[in-house]
Amino acid sequence: MSALFVNNLRFLDTTLRDGEQTPGVSLNPDQKLEIASRLSDIGVDVIEAGSAAASDGERHAIRIIADAGLKAEICTFARALRVDIDYAADCGADSIHLVVPVSDLHIAKKMRKSRAEVAAMAVDAVEYAKSRGLIVELSGEDASRADQEYLRSLFLAGIDHGADRLCFCDTVGLLTPEKVAVFIPPLAKIAPLSIHCHDDLGFAVTNTMAALRHGASCAHVTVNGLGERAGNTPLEEVVMALEVLYEYRTQIKKEQIYQLSSLVSRHTGVPLAVNKAIVGEMAFTHESGIHAHGVIREPSTYESVRPEQVGRKRRIVLGKHSGSASVEAALQEMNYRADENQVKEIVKRIKQLGDDGKRVTDADLMAVADAVLAIECKPIIKMLQFTAVSGSNMIPTASVTLVVNGQEMTGAATGDGPVDAAMEVLRKCVADVADIRLEEYHVNAIRGGTDALVDVTVRLSKDGKIITSRGARTDIIMASVEAMIAGMNRLLREKT
Repeated sequence: MSALFVNNLRFLDTTLRDGEQTPGVSLNPDQKLEIASRLSDIGVDVIEAGSAAASDGERHAIRIIADAGLKAEICTFARALRVDIDYAADCGADSIHLVVPVSDLHIAKKMRKSRAEVAAMAVDAVEYAKSRGLIVELSGEDASRADQEYLRSLFLAGIDHGADRLCFCDTVGLLTPEKVAVFIPPLAKIAPLSIHCHDDLGFAVTNTMAALRHGASCAHVTVNGLGERAGNTPLEEVVMALEVLYEYRTQIKKEQIYQLSSLVSRHTGVPLAVNKAIVGEMAFTHESGIHAHGVIREPSTYESVRPEQVGRKRRIVLGKHSGSASVEAALQEMNYRADENQVKEIVKRIKQLGDDGKRVTDADLMAVADAVLAIECKPIIKMLQFTAVSGSNMIPTASVTLVVNGQEMTGAATGDGPVDAAMEVLRKCVADVADIRLEEYHVNAIRGGTDALVDVTVRLSKDGKIITSRGARTDIIMASVEAMIAGMNRLLREKT
């Protein structure tokens, strides 16, 4: 089925430009360089590093990226203005994404010009950019609402005056696959054509795939689908759709997808939806008894993509839908050995926890298994003393005395707040024993008055192993410490 597409499909990633326009997102130069480096390493062809006309700081970041010697082509957004083009060239960019409004709505209401005036601006900008030594991708903004004959004539003029590539922008997500089938083929015959979609109506991936099938040779994407409003076409979804659904082999290093996704989420502060395709927390997580049983026996029964393909691992979580197969698999992973009757009793208790509306963590399963199997578990870490201080004129500080493998140790650490300080001092105290990292921290439930129970859930990792643990106290700091110590004990008990 790969014959449906042109050879050597390309990817232009605009996470650092369109993605950074996500409300509330602002990346510093170091963060931008780290993301750009990962994008280049993963196999993206073009990186739109920003808009050089935006600010001094933006230009500084683009220069750093342009000077980094990355394999990918470095591109900047530019309007049909010579000052924008000069900024791009002076920053050392290889190319510009030259965006020109092409719908009558944008031409009249935003530009307050005529079609002829906009076309003249586009041609002048193309010629000037070529004189500055730049590769030019001429882009029609709001192309899906444009008069297609006008758009075609503007694109033809742009190519005649030196433009190297073209781009069809579905600026507010109004394309449909049916329109794509009509609009894209004639434009793709003019010159190499990119498709740039927004997800306002949830059609970004669908329209991007349709455009690639109808002759477009490059997809504009962002990591995690970041972008204004509802976002842009997600890189990870297009890549895996091509690979899995159409058997088209991209040049993207798929095993690095999740690592890149996590990096972008961390730097932008935009969390991933738990049910996000490919990279969401639940994308390869199974609870239902029938599903978990099937995937344990043969992963393809309930997984269209192998988690290892995108740098992830399968997770079997427990709850009221869990059956004996998933519980037994989880017990074996934790090095518990239970007979048939013991497994049945553990399943019964797990279902009771689920019926009570509780998230069943690894620590919960461990506690249930310990009770059912009557195992006396001696903790590797035991807390003797803990204090945390914070105030308006104080740096939040936590100190702790622990017994780790029979050895008493005391430590102290500061943090952004008392909880952060507590997490850091615990991590430091066990650093000589194991490198345990806090991957996620959630305050899951706070109900009632000032004496309400606080439910804290943490996800910890060691050597690629990830577990969840929970603490419940009326004091958020102590609940956090309880969750951390329970999880650390769980990780340190793992057989290596």
